[in-house]
Amino acid sequence: MSYHIKYRPSTLDEMEGNATTLAIISSYTSSIRKCPHSFLLHGDTGCGKTTLARIISKNLGCEITSPDYSEIDSADLRGIDIIREIRKQSMYLPLQSPRKVWVIDECHKMTNDAQNAFLKILEDTPKHVYFILCTTEPQKLISTIKGRCSQFQLLPLTSVEMKKLLKKVTRSEKKGMDNEVYEQIIKLSDGKPRNALQILEQILAVPRDMRLEIAQQTSLKAAQSIELCRVLLKNGSGWKEIRTILTGLKDQEPENVRRMVLGYCQSILLKTDNPLCGLIMEEFMEPFYNSGFPQLVYACYSIIKNR
Repeated sequence: MSYHIKYRPSTLDEMEGNATTLAIISSYTSSIRKCPHSFLLHGDTGCGKTTLARIISKNLGCEITSPDYSEIDSADLRGIDIIREIRKQSMYLPLQSPRKVWVIDECHKMTNDAQNAFLKILEDTPKHVYFILCTTEPQKLISTIKGRCSQFQLLPLTSVEMKKLLKKVTRSEKKGMDNEVYEQIIKLSDGKPRNALQILEQILAVPRDMRLEIAQQTSLKAAQSIELCRVLLKNGSGWKEIRTILTGLKDQEPENVRRMVLGYCQSILLKTDNPLCGLIMEEFMEPFYNSGFPQLVYACYSIIKNR
């Protein structure tokens, strides 16, 4: 089992970071009378939004194995018909739990019509129903939906918080690791627990005397991908400059580079308006599994020619 699944927190106390947010949510869920019926959790990919949503549901008395718990991907929630079905189902009492909970992941992908249809049930939610919306792009939600929800931003972990998490997992795995390796993983993870645990799992798979070398190699690869992002976004950069960077990325998995570019551009868009980030994300949205490195090269070439 992957570390990010194996060590996924199941209680608020097990979560690292975001202490103020967790304290407020703990206060809400400990007293149903003052608990809001709609939560909006937002933050970067891999920061723990879905994990926190599941914990909130559990604290409300609705386990994720219960038929009264529903976790819906936004791709299935774009049409009004699905919203109507949720509204219909919400009228029925829970089957096993004291409450019904819907977790809606990446809710910003709902169409405007779907969002407006969803607004009705947010305005008049039955007492036994709770909604938890998760998104990386809250600015794409209509303001009235945001206004009906208690909003919480999940921030990346600090270096201290991340190191605490990594050490806890390393101890559980009964393995040792040098401080320099921890520092490399912290730099690579960008404050995101899921990233950190995925990197840690790879590094702990090799002998201890090789871990620093592997961490440094991983760091170098990440730096090359970040440099590609920066050059694609830089005014005046040409194909020759991009071509040089791509040559250095030949031995890397193109799908990993694609995800790195998407994450980099997403972080920028969450802070400011940048149309070029949107163009880059459009070219990098489809997986590179089938076409591999040629598709990576073509995506970069298209960006340079079309920006």
